[in-house]
Amino acid sequence: MKRTTRTTVLTVGALIAALGLPAGAAHADTTPRIDLRVLVVSDGGPSTDAIAAELAAAGTPYTRIDLTQSGRTVIDADFLADTVDGRPRAKFQAVVLPNDNPFPAGSSEMAALAAYEQTYDVPQVDAYTYARPEAGLQYPVHGGYSGSIDGKRAEVTAAGKSGPFGYLDGAVPFEDNDPAIGESYAYLSKPVAGADFTPYVEAAIPGQSAKGTLVGEYRHDGRRELVVTFVYNQYQQQFRLLARGIVEWMTGGVHLGASRNYFAVHVDDVFAADDRWNSRLNCTPGDVDCTDPTATPDPIRMTPSDVDHAVDWQNSKKFTFDFAYNGAGSVDHREDNNGADPLADRLIARRGEFRWINHTYSHPFLGCVQDTSVVPWKCATNPDGSTRWMSRNDISDEIATNRVWGESAGLPLVNSELVTGEHSGMKVLPQQPQDNPNLALALDDNDIAWLGSDNSREPGQRRVGPSTTVPRYPMNVFYNAGRAAEQVDEYNWIYTSRAQGGSGICDDNPATTTCLPAPLDTATGYADHIVPLETRIALGHVLANDPKPHFIHQSNLAEDRIAYPVLDGVLNGYEALFSEDTPVVNLRIRDIGAELERRAKWQAAIGAGEITAYRIGGTVTVDAPDGLSVTATLPTGTTLAGAAFGEAYAGSVSGWTPSTGAPLALALPASAVAPAADAATETAPATEPAPDTRVPAGVTDPVGRSTDG
Repeated sequence: MKRTTRTTVLTVGALIAALGLPAGAAHADTTPRIDLRVLVVSDGGPSTDAIAAELAAAGTPYTRIDLTQSGRTVIDADFLADTVDGRPRAKFQAVVLPNDNPFPAGSSEMAALAAYEQTYDVPQVDAYTYARPEAGLQYPVHGGYSGSIDGKRAEVTAAGKSGPFGYLDGAVPFEDNDPAIGESYAYLSKPVAGADFTPYVEAAIPGQSAKGTLVGEYRHDGRRELVVTFVYNQYQQQFRLLARGIVEWMTGGVHLGASRNYFAVHVDDVFAADDRWNSRLNCTPGDVDCTDPTATPDPIRMTPSDVDHAVDWQNSKKFTFDFAYNGAGSVDHREDNNGADPLADRLIARRGEFRWINHTYSHPFLGCVQDTSVVPWKCATNPDGSTRWMSRNDISDEIATNRVWGESAGLPLVNSELVTGEHSGMKVLPQQPQDNPNLALALDDNDIAWLGSDNSREPGQRRVGPSTTVPRYPMNVFYNAGRAAEQVDEYNWIYTSRAQGGSGICDDNPATTTCLPAPLDTATGYADHIVPLETRIALGHVLANDPKPHFIHQSNLAEDRIAYPVLDGVLNGYEALFSEDTPVVNLRIRDIGAELERRAKWQAAIGAGEITAYRIGGTVTVDAPDGLSVTATLPTGTTLAGAAFGEAYAGSVSGWTPSTGAPLALALPASAVAPAADAATETAPATEPAPDTRVPAGVTDPVGRSTDG
């Protein structure tokens, strides 16, 4: 549809005549086609970029226009709408703006957007705007508040719970990670008297018993706006909690892409033992870099009571660990203890309580042959100078022998999964800048489809021979610590400066490692500093629609059982925030790998323009290449070819369905079919430009650190 920026807006029904269609066409179906794509207009600020990041992670197509760029696309009627096969087409199902009006006074672009939204009932998100009457709110000076809300607790209102934020239990806590940094600046105020404004998220106004709105819906002049009055970035917890609702509101719960909250925990080295950190030597005897001749390994190994505790904990959390096992750990223990291994006996007796992953038989380094005569180690070389590699047969034996041992013990295995010790065999910088060429061959020998990798080294999936990697997040709960005091001592060594008696690693790598202001107290530092930090990082991954697993080690379930406070922090914190219809999704490595792989293919297809999707009334049509799995989030009751579509999650249904190359037609339930926007005849005047809003420095994404072992 073509239009000028005049104040008069044609109704959808009048479009037929305006477009010069043949006589009789006025009786044709004029229900507009709404393309399933979001328009994101950015001013370079963190809030619009956060919403764009949410769309990208879910696989929801969007077009981004950067207002700061010269020569950018101009937003006008032709850009926003046209006709396809004689039917009016809205090219975007929602509009995201930096604020309620980021354009200069009298802007034809804002007028075009207002007209478009009014004609097609397209909602607008004001990503971060000043509280003012043009946005349906009183100025903050009239009994409201402008300033920091760091550490404050907001609440979802009854309207929010029955509307777009129903997946939340109610609380929306705002972070306060550093008292020296303003992380969350906000405008708290009340709706203008008589305004059609519905608060969805509120917080107490400091010094008052009254509450002010942080997120609400403003309906005016035939338009709908989601008004957000606090600044945020894509990593902050308060945004992550509300992001799903923002997307659901602006799309009406009908959009391509899907989002869930995932958490999986791999426990490495089960049946084996992990060497203990030596606080006197500041290294781990048994490791290649601990060369002190007085260093004696001091192993940490789970006990039968630790197994029982793990089962009880899982049952209480409705959660399942993935145990990455090394069969030689039990074989060696029995040889040293007259055939006895109470730990293995208990693990095997309770094997059905856990998921199991092949971690190789004896946990050797599967890459180059290590020359440990120097620190750090280097790859040994042949006489001709070439790298000496562990052989194909030796790697294959490690995989196959562990598989046979596990099958003999009755472990319920998925034989296509593998995690090598220390993720070895794959490249590790700086010593080994390439994969062991024999690794891919051995993986093929053993039909390995999914190979665990270290996300701190390689955050993206890739192919290694026949296998696809599954990046795992290392948790900063060290493999060589069974007691909290040991963990803190090693933590202090790594994260304090040389001037304070530390290793100086943080001095030498300021871009990736931050020095502690002072060493932590070994008696209290774990509970007071490390647990909250690691909980926040892991929960951040859970809330970011990120299925990648986390990994710890069996030593962390032994002795002081130091992993549990972090895991409790994640799962208890999650339970306090989300409703029962939005559970943590706990997948095994095979399913995580498949999810990541499907997403990558979907994103590539979106980027290549291979996906066409639109809604006409109660039908959503998706056209995608043959063989590509299509993902969408739709209202409960949606059907595909007469069968229910998707799986229930967070009040909607979502999932993957394969395309055959023919368009997929999804039928929405009657409750989700809104009448065509056909009533408005006059454009509401565009509001005056929004005033500048203060955007304080935000929180950056925490840097993952390897705790490999």
